Amino acid sequence: MAQTPPRRSELLAALSLAIDLGLGQPAEHILRSALSSVRLADRLGLSPAQRDATYLTTMLMWVACHVDSRELSASFGDDIQIRGDAYLVDWSGLPYMRFMASNLAKGSPLPKRIGLMAQMAVTGRRQQVERYHGHCAAAGLLAAEMGLPASVQNAVSFSFERWDGSGGPVGVSGEEIPIELRVAIVADVAEVFSRVAGVAGAVAMAKERRGKQFDPAVVDALVADPDGILAQPDDVWAEALAQAPAGDEVPTDAHVDQILVALGDFADMKCPFTLGHSRAVAALAASAAVRSGMSDEQVRDLRRAGHVHNLGRIGVSSQIWEKAAVLSPAEVERVRLYPYLTGRVLERVGGLEAVTRLAMNHQELLDGSGYPRGLTAAQLGQGDRILAAAVAYESALEPRPYRSARTPEEAADRLRRRASSGLLDGAAVDAVLAAAGHATTRSRQREDGLTPREVEILLLVARGASNKEIAQQLVLSEKTVRNHVERTYAKLGVSNRVGASLYALAHGLVAPT
Repeated sequence: MAQTPPRRSELLAALSLAIDLGLGQPAEHILRSALSSVRLADRLGLSPAQRDATYLTTMLMWVACHVDSRELSASFGDDIQIRGDAYLVDWSGLPYMRFMASNLAKGSPLPKRIGLMAQMAVTGRRQQVERYHGHCAAAGLLAAEMGLPASVQNAVSFSFERWDGSGGPVGVSGEEIPIELRVAIVADVAEVFSRVAGVAGAVAMAKERRGKQFDPAVVDALVADPDGILAQPDDVWAEALAQAPAGDEVPTDAHVDQILVALGDFADMKCPFTLGHSRAVAALAASAAVRSGMSDEQVRDLRRAGHVHNLGRIGVSSQIWEKAAVLSPAEVERVRLYPYLTGRVLERVGGLEAVTRLAMNHQELLDGSGYPRGLTAAQLGQGDRILAAAVAYESALEPRPYRSARTPEEAADRLRRRASSGLLDGAAVDAVLAAAGHATTRSRQREDGLTPREVEILLLVARGASNKEIAQQLVLSEKTVRNHVERTYAKLGVSNRVGASLYALAHGLVAPT
């Protein structure tokens, strides 16, 4: 049965959870901020269109928060931690300079810190403006990719501007900044302060930044009813979806694909060397799935999983991704967690259950040594196996801080070796390499000798169908089905449905539930 596609608001909510990871904030920070922003919009008397744009701006203004992760990591170490800590400081004046200086190369030898401080004194403002430009350009591009209104695309390009004109990258001030962004910024920062310092702390912060970072009118609306604006429901996810723009109809499959492609692009911006990775994996996995005879729905789900499999990378510091030396045990564990984070981001989106499972399993290996859950062959379906091979191939083609990019032949040889050692599925590797344009050494005939019809019948047997039911479904006689079943059992060396089912599971012919 075809699943109902997810609503756009669900996909944006999932994206917001990934953004939370990059900001160093707990899950649902952005969703809570969006709820506060629409309440502020109502208090300010904004039009329904402005209210909707304010909600979407709050959800998307930090969508490119991680594009400067490499630079932040080089200067401050943990880019995620520095973003989280920076929420508690007004990004202007002497206090902000003190904050930056105290965190610059924290834990490094004194000479290195002094050198970086001297460099920051000379080029810090220029580098900051360049980062602002990069963030705003990327945010606008991603908003456009997701088909969001022009007002939202425009608003997110002002994310670092300040009411007093001391922000960037352009330095506009006052009402030159879109009202949607002016409201979103107050809601965003106030949510953090209300969580760590209480409502009174959020009010004190807003008053302090009134007329500096914040629009005085927006601050006054917050101060007039802070408890009402900052109050949060028990189920933030559900309430945030309820407050999504009116007319948030179920999108077409094409629009879902459009948003998922944008999510993949968002994830790939974490590291310069992964740019375009998710698009390449999605195309390769889908092509391999077609070659493997998977259904149209399975091919679609695998392609979509390829686009979003890397979302969890946002939650791992670039200090780790950019490290050229051997990772410490703690760093290895953090890396092994990222597919789990991908699953956490996607798990509440209706209609993407199969996509979520595939995306979460892309680093699992047949011998149980993969991550994050250490699944074994019997727990990995055909799609899991193909995606794992596609990810391994495309990753090999990309450079890493600890190695240069491999050639296509080197990447292919690596996959073949991993298949020979029992880590990757041989049939999946063969399909991926064929899709990538490599000559394959495997015979077109399956190693177990099963014909396509026998595989089809094996899957039905494994799912508990009787010979009569199989005959009706495939429009065959029961005698013909019985002969197919007997030949299949003989080829596999099994004697009953249980044995056939275990074989189908162990060889990825049926996806585990």
